[in-house]
Amino acid sequence: MTNKKKETTVIIGGGHAAGTLLTALLQKKYPNEVVLVSEEPHPPYQRPPLSKTYLAGEVDQTSLYLKSPSVYENAGQQLRLGVRVEQINRDDKNLILSDQSTLQYDRLVLATGSHVRRLNAPGSELKGIHYLHDIADTDALRSELAPGKRLVIVGGGYIGLEVAASATKQGVNVTVLEAADRLMQRVTGPEISEFFYAKHTDAGVDVRLDTAVTGFESDGKGRVSGVTLAAGGRVSADIVLVSIGVVPETALAEHAGLLCDDGIVVDEFTRTDDPDILAIGDCTRHRNLFFDKRQRLESVANAVDQARTAAATLMGEEKPYDSAPWFWSNQYDVRLQMVGLSQNHDQRVLRGNITDKEFAVFYLCEGCVIAVDAVNLPIAFMVGKKLVQQRKSISAKALRDLNFELKSLI
Repeated sequence: MTNKKKETTVIIGGGHAAGTLLTALLQKKYPNEVVLVSEEPHPPYQRPPLSKTYLAGEVDQTSLYLKSPSVYENAGQQLRLGVRVEQINRDDKNLILSDQSTLQYDRLVLATGSHVRRLNAPGSELKGIHYLHDIADTDALRSELAPGKRLVIVGGGYIGLEVAASATKQGVNVTVLEAADRLMQRVTGPEISEFFYAKHTDAGVDVRLDTAVTGFESDGKGRVSGVTLAAGGRVSADIVLVSIGVVPETALAEHAGLLCDDGIVVDEFTRTDDPDILAIGDCTRHRNLFFDKRQRLESVANAVDQARTAAATLMGEEKPYDSAPWFWSNQYDVRLQMVGLSQNHDQRVLRGNITDKEFAVFYLCEGCVIAVDAVNLPIAFMVGKKLVQQRKSISAKALRDLNFELKSLI
């Protein structure tokens, strides 16, 4: 009797989702061959430190790796790094790679992530203008940061503000230009926005709201020297970071004819409309039992949870993804922890005092807690995760009352 040939599962991508999937398959003793193909030269790594501790030089590159390459290799998982997948041929179940080779697959997992949204404006190709998405981007930006330099950050979201905090601590003069009327407007409420506006301005950052950018000026030698504003005038700059969001990396999936809609469309088991192809992480718009409609989430928690669901699906298990989404951001001595999505709230409840730098905002919809933003208040975040997951109805009075024990709610 001959042994049945092992099937091959190929993972495309090298971020948190891909790395977590590799680990989950190891833990589950996945019986098939596993090959990971990543365009980057690094094994799967975590990206959050890129705008914080890694940018500040507080940790080295290897500390970013989810696991040492030898762990994967010793387990028989193959890493093909520095190679890009150019095309997916679904009929023949093969991939065409940038080194002219091909790779057969039986099951395929797309963990292609996202790419930065570019600002197409006059002067956008000048030297000294940076984007931050991978290790190489952070290395390039960090090499230019020095005390007294003028850094202009276009965009007042998580990444831009984290870089502003890190650069300010290094003695860099920082200006943040945000087109909206408050910081982090897309992801949080006005109380949190106002708190971080005060935090950054107190630290010496020049934060300008309602300020759109129209282009970049040159020093005459091909390097950026200033940022031009829609309202007129300019801001002098030695370095510029453009941080205006990301776009899901769906080109491979689209060219292969997979269903995409601002992300690769998957169900609660991470399956695409091709039964042999799964997708996980930032690149997906997914069905989550927690939501009424498909969502696209850009977070480590989403990448990890989807990866674990994908591992279960590959093993033939039925384990739907239904976790409440959560996020975090570290800026200066502040840890912001967020759970749920607050966009559809009809009531906000403040617990604690903003001036004490330990407080939380609970977002309610028809009396149910749908999201919580906690500043230096981990107990509110931990309780909030349970409340959001359980769709629990809590009175605003109880949430606001500091004498009321939050733990009693769970």
